[in-house]
Amino acid sequence: MIRKVQRRNRPFYWQVAYRSIEGEGVAETGAIDGAPFTVLPDDGTRFYADPFVFEHEGRIFLFVEEFPYALNRGLISVAALQGDGTFDTPRRVLEEPHHLSYPQVFPHDGEIYMLPESAAARELVLYRAASFPDTWVRDTVLLADRDINDATVLQHGGRFWLFATERVGVGSPSDTMVVLSADNPRGPWIDHALNPVAIDHSAARPGGSFIRTGERILLPVQNGSQTYGGGLGLMELQQLDDGHVRFSAPEPIRPGPAWDRKGIHTLNRVGRLEVIDSAG
Repeated sequence: MIRKVQRRNRPFYWQVAYRSIEGEGVAETGAIDGAPFTVLPDDGTRFYADPFVFEHEGRIFLFVEEFPYALNRGLISVAALQGDGTFDTPRRVLEEPHHLSYPQVFPHDGEIYMLPESAAARELVLYRAASFPDTWVRDTVLLADRDINDATVLQHGGRFWLFATERVGVGSPSDTMVVLSADNPRGPWIDHALNPVAIDHSAARPGGSFIRTGERILLPVQNGSQTYGGGLGLMELQQLDDGHVRFSAPEPIRPGPAWDRKGIHTLNRVGRLEVIDSAG
């Protein structure tokens, strides 16, 4: 009853959930079935969203957008997986005067980087871990004066690629996909010759890291055709080079008993640990 009251009194509400599984997960089955997900609890004065997982020195860390209602903007927090299979309470590790979300974390050349969304500041900034996982420093401004949303990194063909949506003028932040490439994470990042590569409210905005399963490379993409956070699909990357960007049609992720919520917004996995989120 307390949770229902807290949820009803919130202006908006998201939940992160996780599970430990063997073998096939959502990316392979295309459905929220199998072992049930466990909700990452909050205290009612904030919510968590945009979960990303990263393994470091044998431990698994969960990075999330934390949105305290009193602050009215997102910041980045991290929780560590405990021996009992649950996460501890997320703690703040990165905060700016503007909204932050979508904390994708990845390694390169002995360093650990984070590429959160900072579209509210009209910049895309690469952060580097000065002391993982708690201390992050601004390393490089990758793109300035551009409204880039949910930029997602892929290493492919000896290069780095970014897939994101870009809001132009008063347009939507979720329907126009752009692709950029660089020789290393610090750039310079060059726009693909075909940009924008797609204009589609149901299959343009990334919803998690690329997933490699067998020979396939899959990108989770948000379906915002009905409402933001309304669903997620999986598109297979079929061709990517300087002259081509080709995906399969998105396969919608089907709802199921493992997560009894409307829609799914983000999907990520490291090893046995799989994470999702959706509107509460």
